[in-house]
Amino acid sequence: MEDLILLRKSPKLLLLAVFTLFCFAPAALAQSASTSLTSLPEADTLIYVSPQRILNDAVPKVMPADEVNKMRAAFADMKRAVGVDPSTIEFLVIAIRFNKPAADLSFVAPDVMAVAGGDFSSESLFTLAQLSLQDKVRMEKHGSKTMALMTIDPLAAEAEKYPLLKPFVELGAVALSANTLAIGNPRYLRSAIEAAEGGTRINAETIQSLMRDPNVLIAASGAPLVSVARSIGLFGTETTPREGRCDSNFGNFYAAVTMSGANYSLRGAMNADNPDTAKIITGLLSALMKQGVDAVPDKQAQTILQSIKMTPKDNEVMIEADIPGQMIADMIKQETAKPKTQATPAKTTPVKRRPASRTKRRG
Repeated sequence: MEDLILLRKSPKLLLLAVFTLFCFAPAALAQSASTSLTSLPEADTLIYVSPQRILNDAVPKVMPADEVNKMRAAFADMKRAVGVDPSTIEFLVIAIRFNKPAADLSFVAPDVMAVAGGDFSSESLFTLAQLSLQDKVRMEKHGSKTMALMTIDPLAAEAEKYPLLKPFVELGAVALSANTLAIGNPRYLRSAIEAAEGGTRINAETIQSLMRDPNVLIAASGAPLVSVARSIGLFGTETTPREGRCDSNFGNFYAAVTMSGANYSLRGAMNADNPDTAKIITGLLSALMKQGVDAVPDKQAQTILQSIKMTPKDNEVMIEADIPGQMIADMIKQETAKPKTQATPAKTTPVKRRPASRTKRRG
């Protein structure tokens, strides 16, 4: 009860908890994360983050011990206040779904949703958010779930000038399960509710691509060519479907960061449709990478970029790099140790005035 009173008096604390949840967003196994993700609606691009592994395994290896202790103390305070400890959040997924053009052939902005799951009660957090925001939210029933919707006033004003922003004027939240919470635009949340109740779900191959390594810290997977084709009407409009003739997997990608001992490993792949194209793209990307490395002034950053290797393999462009954890720690220490420059007031030179000359009077 005391925590509830504290939250009502300090709504900023709850907003900080929700912000931390979706920015860094007893732990379950990686397989359970994959199972949870298979209940999501269709998505063209997925970004997966494991706050649990990042905050518990990766961060302590690159941050000073005293800073780690401060972070954990802050998480403990957050746990007592709102029931959420970011270090026990198993997964945070950003899902993006592109849409067909409207009936009038106007472009429809993509849907965006963030889904987090872990050792927290989504229903409790959902209720606390309602109590904190009170009359700023309205409730909407969809299927067996209830969504909390809130109008973002600054976006509403901008949407009057830029109609492309209209899908994002309202932000919604819904507890998809006992320990899974979703935040996004209302249309995507409705699809998420329907998928959770057995409706149209995400393609299993998309999840397999994203979670091909279950121990990743961060991973991303997507199909940009299909996304663009859908957005410009190659598959028809929202009211007039058309059989698509864009069946190439060109551009489909996967990228992930994992930990291997004291090192960080980057692994990625991009579909190039055929071996010849894979070799051509590898050459182009390698040349661009070399120019980019030469333009970076920091020597440590140059060393990291130079460790990224690109090689053609069958129909794919493979990307890999192994970066020592100590190098990352040294970079962070170097940045945090830099003294903050303070602007020195400009010296002003006083203007010398010529003495006034007296006019001699004639006698």
